[in-house]
Amino acid sequence: MGYIVKPLVTEKMTKITEKQNKFGFIVRPEANKLQIAQEVEAQYNVTVVAVNTAIYAGKNKSRYTRRGLVKGRTNAFKKAIVTLKEGDTIDFYSNI
Repeated sequence: MGYIVKPLVTEKMTKITEKQNKFGFIVRPEANKLQIAQEVEAQYNVTVVAVNTAIYAGKNKSRYTRRGLVKGRTNAFKKAIVTLKEGDTIDFYSNI
């Protein structure tokens, strides 16, 4: 277990959640769709209908500052969008 790194809570994902009952997660790169579905069902007590995944590559970034050019790189990650059965929902804010 332990394939889910964190839930994905952004404006875009919130709109998709409200309209289509889909929830986003950042997951470990070696996780497959079956493992992701099993972990979501175990953690949140919901029924998963489908899982879609996407792998994002890290990108080089640079910016100009007083000290000159600063170079860096964003992290690579894998995103999973999980579709739940009608009527099921996940509340990410319940333990705040």
